[in-house]
Amino acid sequence: MSASTVYYMDLSAKWKENLVQKLGRLMARAGLAKTIHQRDLVAVKLHFGELGNLAYIRPPFLRRIVEDVCSAGGQPFLTDANTLYAGTRGDAVSHLRTAIVNGFSYAVVGAPLIIADGLRGRSETAVPIDGKRFDTVYIAEEIAAADALVSVAHVKGHELAGFGGTIKNLGMGCASRRGKLAQHSTVHPKVKRRRCVGCGECVAHCSQHALSLVEKKAVIDDGRCIGCGECILVCPNGAIQVQWNQSVSVFLENMIEYTAGVLATKPKKAFFINFVTNVSPGCDCLPFNDSPIVRDIGVLAATDPVAIDQAAVDLINQEAALPGTALKTHTAPGEDKLRGLYPEVDWPHQLAYAEEMGLGKRKYKLVRI
Repeated sequence: MSASTVYYMDLSAKWKENLVQKLGRLMARAGLAKTIHQRDLVAVKLHFGELGNLAYIRPPFLRRIVEDVCSAGGQPFLTDANTLYAGTRGDAVSHLRTAIVNGFSYAVVGAPLIIADGLRGRSETAVPIDGKRFDTVYIAEEIAAADALVSVAHVKGHELAGFGGTIKNLGMGCASRRGKLAQHSTVHPKVKRRRCVGCGECVAHCSQHALSLVEKKAVIDDGRCIGCGECILVCPNGAIQVQWNQSVSVFLENMIEYTAGVLATKPKKAFFINFVTNVSPGCDCLPFNDSPIVRDIGVLAATDPVAIDQAAVDLINQEAALPGTALKTHTAPGEDKLRGLYPEVDWPHQLAYAEEMGLGKRKYKLVRI
């Protein structure tokens, strides 16, 4: 099998070329201009960051991406879809406010912000696919309607997927509220009563009112629970956990099939960028970011979503872990850092299934610029 090409820049810089300029050279080498035609409406899909989380990609980098999309003839807009959980991005109003507070205003990035699935996450396009789990997926309408797509992902650990990169940015990040719910529907948490102190954080954050306190212990109503995982993230005592069974592998396959639906709307019109920087152990949906588990590595660009994620994980695992982080095992160069964070998550399954579905190749050639 032939290998896909992934382009890589480290974070060294010189007087004649700063990091923003170097990013421009990376995108040019990787073929950004070839994916964009004159007057294309280009969705630049990113994560604006939850309020309080500072691990998201710095806005000046997005400005350079916007400028290069414009130079190629496109009309870019920055976008994301609303969340299932009750955070600061659950509807378009709070989502846009969060994006602006985090630095993604028009004055900074040079492009308008559009929340892709509308005011309350209900604006969607049904996309037919030939999947094992789904025959139709529901993609945020403005992403599906765009002529081209540039995915800009921050690579980090993730509680359910093992890691989040391009594929998660597409499959989960581009789904409407109904689409996100469909992907999470097999993932239901459980309460470890001995750890629960009855603080009520999970009850306050549950968007579906599926949690309550009974005799000062959290109780989950499985009939109301949608599996969004917010309670797992917010519990300060680790009392709410995933039920580690076949549901997680199904979740990963659901996410891949949604990625297939997103890409089906953009044949040869999608470009992918991974920032392997500030590699935090948890998702950017958290209202904080913990210490990065490895040093800042660099930025990747490619037209193959599977290869770019495989390359990102390989680069992370080649590193020695930084001291004093959430990563306590698998810290040596060559050891699987993601397994160290989430030993129950079979993270390679998302890449293997994506390759099986024909979304890209795990085999790649890394070209350093």
